[in-house]
Amino acid sequence: MTRPDTASPAAPLEVTAGEVLRARGMTIATAESSTGGLIIARLTDIAGSSAYVIGGVVAYADAVKQQTLGVREQTLIDHGAVSEPVAREMAGGARHLFGTDLALSATGIAGPTGATATKPVGLTYIGLSAPDGTWARRFVWQGDREHNRRETVDAALRLLLDYLDGKLA
Repeated sequence: MTRPDTASPAAPLEVTAGEVLRARGMTIATAESSTGGLIIARLTDIAGSSAYVIGGVVAYADAVKQQTLGVREQTLIDHGAVSEPVAREMAGGARHLFGTDLALSATGIAGPTGATATKPVGLTYIGLSAPDGTWARRFVWQGDREHNRRETVDAALRLLLDYLDGKLA
């Protein structure tokens, strides 16, 4: 799978992703915690995004992760809200909730507070759910809150593009 020739290599990530989603007739949803809706905001900054963006959930509280996205309580107990399993379950829950082809999720510690001995400020997990699998990536950003959230959004869009380009196994 390759991107349409219409996408410029220098195009913003959300433009390229939107062009590919539209060309393939695919839909997407988001489940966001640490980014507070910034992923879907970037996707919907593009005119015509209603052709592929269906909806999103800002699931800041664990109760919302559980009740709205179907994240299992035991997953939260065993791994914590900022973890790969939670990112995977959030993405899968959003895809199911909205009935989309794809869903992105983000959970992390944007800072400046919230760190623990094992989970530093900047720790972030991004998930992607698709019909053929679910993937997650781990990052530890080194900036302030705004920087960490911005990096998370870019990384989520890159994960989406990697999937669309057939780079995820």
